[in-house]
Parts: sequence; structure tokens; C-alpha cells
Amino acid sequence: MADQDSRSGARYATPDIVAFVDGVHVRHDAGLARAFDAPAQHGMPAIQLAPAEGKTLTLLMRMIGACKVVEVGTLAGYSALRLAHGLSAGGHVWTIELDPRHAQVARDNLAAAGVADRVSVLVGPALEQLEQLTPHAPFDAVFIDADKGNYPLYARWAAAHLRTGGLLIGDNSYFFGQLLADTPDATHMREFHQLVAEAFDSTCIPTPDGLVVGIRR
Repeated sequence: MADQDSRSGARYATPDIVAFVDGVHVRHDAGLARAFDAPAQHGMPAIQLAPAEGKTLTLLMRMIGACKVVEVGTLAGYSALRLAHGLSAGGHVWTIELDPRHAQVARDNLAAAGVADRVSVLVGPALEQLEQLTPHAPFDAVFIDADKGNYPLYARWAAAHLRTGGLLIGDNSYFFGQLLADTPDATHMREFHQLVAEAFDSTCIPTPDGLVVGIRR
């Protein structure tokens, strides 16, 4: 019955159910709460990961023993903090943010959470910053949550600089419900899916906007 309901498009994740399971499995400490609430408090777009998605990042980092992690798209630092919580001893996250004001909010949040020594916030166009990070390769994980039109370029960089068994994770992989639209950015997102499927053993987790996870072959 569950499989039939799934194929028919039934959805059971009501707001009350999500609130309950998040309260059980994904509780925020003070640092996480500060970073999660920061966009609303600083006039930033409220586009950070949902709590369960953030906790998923932490668990994935722990599963692979991640030491060197790259994030494309920092915003207020919530996902960087989630990644940092999953690092092995001595590990480091490099997170890239285009907007200097957002980057400073993120730095403040990461410092308040006590992980400033484990996270470097880099400011500037992501492709330029990724090239600067190349000497640190190979990486254990790359998390992409930034401008959708460049997802294929970020995926190619990740494929070239992740270790075998490393993870590529891409948020908003349903492209806000417009993945199959006839637009340039939708075309780029479909290309991203194809690139990941070719270079990685991958799937797309059906979060509200899709979370691609791939293991580097």
C-alpha cells in the first residue's frame, strides 16, 4: 500500500508531522538557531536549508569521515555550520559567498557557534574561488547551493577534485518545480543531473526541492 501511495503522489509530510519529527531528531542548539534565524533578522533571503536537510549534511559528513569540504553558497552560515558539525578531527570547511555582507553575517554566526577555526568564508565569484582552492584537493565532499545556472560548472569542478568515494551534494535539484521548463537555467539544471549521473553513483532525495547526492566513482 505504501508503494502504491508513493507512486500515486500521496504526501504525508504535513506541517504538524514535520514539526514533530524535527523536534525529535533535529533540535537546534543556540548556534544553529542563531544561524538559521539570521536571514530574517538581517534582511537576507530566507533560502537556507530546512533543519532536516541540514542535519542530513552533518550525518553524511560523519558517514564518510570528511576532513576537507567545500561549500558553494554560504548565505548566513547555517549549512556551513551543519557541515562543520560532521567533520572529523582536524577537518575544515571552505565556504564561498558572493555577497560580502552575507559573508560577514556568516562569519559572525560561525564564531558564535565556536567553529570559526574550522570554517573559512571566502568572498567572490564561486568559479574564481574554486580555482584558488584547487591546491587543497582532493576533497571529501562538495555541497552546492548557489546560482543554478552554474551548477554544471560546479559539478565538473567537483568531479575533478573529489577523491574516489567523495560526495557531491546539490540542493534545489527540482529547480523550484521548474526543472522541466523550457528556460536556460532549467536546461542547465538538467545538464547538472546528467553530469552527476555520469560521474557519480547518484540519486535525488525527494526533499521539498530535491537534494542530489552522488558518490565519486
